[in-house]
Amino acid sequence: MSDIWDLFQHLFNPKWIFLYFGNTAFLILLIIVFAETGFFIGFFLPGDSLLFTAGIFGENLCKNFYNVPFFVIILIVSIVAILGNIQGYWLGYKSGKLLYKKNDSFFFKKKHLILAKLFYNKYKTTALIMSRFLPIFRSFAPIVAGAIRVDFKKFMVYNIVGALVWTFSIMLAGHYLDKSFPELKNHLEWIILLIVLTTTLPIIFRLKKKKKALI
Repeated sequence: MSDIWDLFQHLFNPKWIFLYFGNTAFLILLIIVFAETGFFIGFFLPGDSLLFTAGIFGENLCKNFYNVPFFVIILIVSIVAILGNIQGYWLGYKSGKLLYKKNDSFFFKKKHLILAKLFYNKYKTTALIMSRFLPIFRSFAPIVAGAIRVDFKKFMVYNIVGALVWTFSIMLAGHYLDKSFPELKNHLEWIILLIVLTTTLPIIFRLKKKKKALI
């Protein structure tokens, strides 16, 4: 049991994934990106930090994947992120109303769905781009879009733009920062924590205030 718990904890350490899994790290990256954007259970997965770390270990990823250029690696991740959002959209389209009646569990929290809806109502379809950079919202925004029947063509435009901006900006940031500051790998946990706190907390606080005002 302790071994399973240790493995679960390690999955939240992106650096460990790339160092331990080697050749299969890229596959794990793709699975996590798809799960995080395609299913509501993905809200706890380390999307941003994983992409940033993937940028740092970009050269290793290229070597382990037929020596393709780093640009191709990012493009593949972008495509998977697009497909994940499509899955999330159809999940919301088919069962969105039922999710509001679903009981809370370890993988599903109704409050996250409500926050995502408030976020979507505030920023409309541009929320699909902004949510890419925000944990929780990244998982629930496409589900909300599907639940409220956003036009699929319009959804796809923002889905594609959001996926490309998200993957290219974060992975390239990690890639070039590592080239400029090689010691970055030694302080990765603190950098990731700072990124998450500065991007997520302000919006969560604002939306929670708005939620209380509506009650």
